[in-house]
Amino acid sequence: MITIRRIQPGHALYPQETALRERVLLAGAGYDFEAFVRDYPYEDAAEHFVAVTTHTNSGAPVEVVIGTALLIPGHPGPGVGKVTQVVVDPQRQGEGIGRRLMVTIESRAFGELGLLEVYCHAQNTAMGFYARLGWGVEGAEFVEAGIPHHKMCIRHPGGERVACPPPQIGPDLDLTSPD
Repeated sequence: MITIRRIQPGHALYPQETALRERVLLAGAGYDFEAFVRDYPYEDAAEHFVAVTTHTNSGAPVEVVIGTALLIPGHPGPGVGKVTQVVVDPQRQGEGIGRRLMVTIESRAFGELGLLEVYCHAQNTAMGFYARLGWGVEGAEFVEAGIPHHKMCIRHPGGERVACPPPQIGPDLDLTSPD
């Protein structure tokens, strides 16, 4: 069984969360966790969501983090939140874990925090994932940490879940994903 939890730095699962982010997401961008925190100093301001499963190891249950995502409420200003560091263990991809993390974040952002918009900087290879969740592309491609990205967002005006309007699709923009 997989559960989604909201944790903060200092929680017992936090070292597993950061190790998963470093191994699957940051290393490919040339970062270790220490360098990432130095260059992107929002770790303590973010709400950390982890997907956890329980394994039995020598008779004792052990919780294992298999996915994570961060929400930075109020970034860059009131009513807006940024989602970042979304990652699922490669051995567990395709099981809907990323979808469950994003649904939990959207519920928190729109339902509990009252945010009006949530956005992320999606690697081009992940754009299809977000598009299938109803997120829209906003703006042109840009490079972050040496990797092509697009800003994607979802808006929640008046209590309705409404995707940001997509830009004019040109030959350089492909909303498909290899997953």
